[in-house]
Amino acid sequence: MKQTLRFRQIHLDFHTSEAIPGIGECFDKRAYQETLKRAAVNSVTTFATCHHGWSYYDTKIGKRHPGLAFDLLRAQFEACKEIGINVPIYLTAGVHNLAAEEHPEWRELDPEGRLAGWANSNLTPGFKTLSFHSPYLDYLCKQVREVVELFPEADGIFLDIINQAEDCSQWALTYMQSQGLDPLKREDRLQSRFDALMKYYQRVTETVRSINADMPIFHNSGHVTPGFRDILPFFSHLELESLPTGGWGYDHFPLSAKYVHRLDMEYLGMTGKFHSTWGEFGGYKHPNALRYECCAMLAYGARCSIGDQLHPIGELDSSTYEIIGEAYREIAQKEDFAVEARNVADVALLSSASVRGGELFRDPQRESASDTGAVRVLLEGHFLFDVIDPQMDFADYKMLVLPDDVVVGPELEAQLRAYLAAGGKLFLSQNSGVDPERGMLFDVGGDVGELSEFLPDYVKPDEALRPDIVSSPIVMYGKSRRLTVTDGESLGDVHDSYFNRTWEHFCSHQHAPARPEPSGFASGVHKSNVLYLAHPVFSIYRGFGQVALRQYLAKALRGLLASDERLELSNFPSTARVTLMHQPKEKRYVLHLLHAHTINRGGEAELHGGNVSGRQKSYEVIEELLPISDIGITLKLTEKVKSVRLEPEGLELEYSVLKGKLKFNVSRIFHHQMIGVYYE
Repeated sequence: MKQTLRFRQIHLDFHTSEAIPGIGECFDKRAYQETLKRAAVNSVTTFATCHHGWSYYDTKIGKRHPGLAFDLLRAQFEACKEIGINVPIYLTAGVHNLAAEEHPEWRELDPEGRLAGWANSNLTPGFKTLSFHSPYLDYLCKQVREVVELFPEADGIFLDIINQAEDCSQWALTYMQSQGLDPLKREDRLQSRFDALMKYYQRVTETVRSINADMPIFHNSGHVTPGFRDILPFFSHLELESLPTGGWGYDHFPLSAKYVHRLDMEYLGMTGKFHSTWGEFGGYKHPNALRYECCAMLAYGARCSIGDQLHPIGELDSSTYEIIGEAYREIAQKEDFAVEARNVADVALLSSASVRGGELFRDPQRESASDTGAVRVLLEGHFLFDVIDPQMDFADYKMLVLPDDVVVGPELEAQLRAYLAAGGKLFLSQNSGVDPERGMLFDVGGDVGELSEFLPDYVKPDEALRPDIVSSPIVMYGKSRRLTVTDGESLGDVHDSYFNRTWEHFCSHQHAPARPEPSGFASGVHKSNVLYLAHPVFSIYRGFGQVALRQYLAKALRGLLASDERLELSNFPSTARVTLMHQPKEKRYVLHLLHAHTINRGGEAELHGGNVSGRQKSYEVIEELLPISDIGITLKLTEKVKSVRLEPEGLELEYSVLKGKLKFNVSRIFHHQMIGVYYE
């Protein structure tokens, strides 16, 4: 895979109202350059147009911002190029207020005939979405063409807000009628939505590539749909938008990164300097948060991008770039250890969302609870893992995890049977692998029945899987399948509650307690290379975060993986993260140890509009970087090790190798430590 993306990028928003005068009046080329250089920035995605619809360059297609007296994009472009900074160019796509106001007939309408999008009333401040079935798409393509022709030396084109609603505008209705689709049926409206998006991808990408076939292009919709690859030919690379404080949280990015890593495309991690979310003036993260976030991007194989928003006067905010500089100066010292690095994994999470990739693209959901819960268990349990879709090769992995609700059709069933026949291991939970007609498709050593009537019920795991902190039955906030063990090994007992909570009978504040006697049904079963758990354990963990449940799951995963596990860590807390990357050209593995204490601060409060819906409950914040010490590491490698070093310091560590196991200790880490393992 050709490496072209730079490691220290800025995504510079500039969504600026026409009611603000003096646009760019304080832009100073030298000050602009010096600020970026001090912050160690080497790429800036700079704006041609904004969500308000204004252009910031000399345009014949759109309209220049009424408060702008010069070509601001050209000035920024030349200032960056003069000092060797790359400049991808940003255009708004899915929202465009100026076009919406000049052509209200281009706007999307929902099935009830109301305005769709963020501003569903002309009295609501906010951005207005347009239909890609309408002539707006022609207008957008003309604007894209103009920018690419004016800036042939640009380092890419970034198109934003690639989304459509269940549009029932006149354009969408005409389209549906022409295709024999019924707008009264939701599935047909979703098909029309899908078709509009695909038309957008094809038209805009063709526009760019007709001028410059090598121009990088990225279409931002804020999410990568696992398993849906139809749109990937329209992308040169991927940018994984994930603002931890903006509602994404710190475990969102790893799920996306561990999936796209297997797509053989370059990718950026994209966070923001903002305390809350996009477009926040005067909100700042602590520098330690950005340091951790950018180092995590390296650890998961990504380049780094930090979002900022330029003040209307055109002057970069000094505080913002002092904070960004603390992160990017560190990345500049470390980035060589991430070039062409490939993730090493024992386990693959077969994403539930990936099995429904096309379906989810038509009817988007931001999250699969089972995928999220499983990733959190794997991260907190310090497993080496990838996230995959059914189109990827299973043979690379010692164990596959199918979390809770993976629908196994005939093709996937054949793949999994071949994987098992070749010695692979399969970890299933609740409905994964259960066919509505045929029942459980794999020989798990038990009969998998219907869902229990009890919600919740309780699990008392066998001793080998028992959580460290309890020996009593633990509550399970999701219905189990009734599992009867036949020739497999039972993994524990289910204890039913006395009854479900109803108006006729309830107990105390929540649910009834567990009956003292087992129900006769098992919580899980293990036979040969297959392990099955009867509850939706990963979705439960996503929803409730029970420590005892995670300990139970980690022991079950390790029990099946057994001697195949490549990495062992001691004195490494659940709040820490680990990845193992391989750089074959340098003949080294790079072990990344990450740690930061996150804390939820703030409470429910109204944000001031924009693209934020509802109320933000709290903010996941990093402030202090607290050390962890005396970490023991055991690593199985086939290569002959010749040195182990702390990087980028280059300090040699003492190590031993016994029976193929490399052992060494790391005395202390603050937020990120790389260990280079060099081999002959």
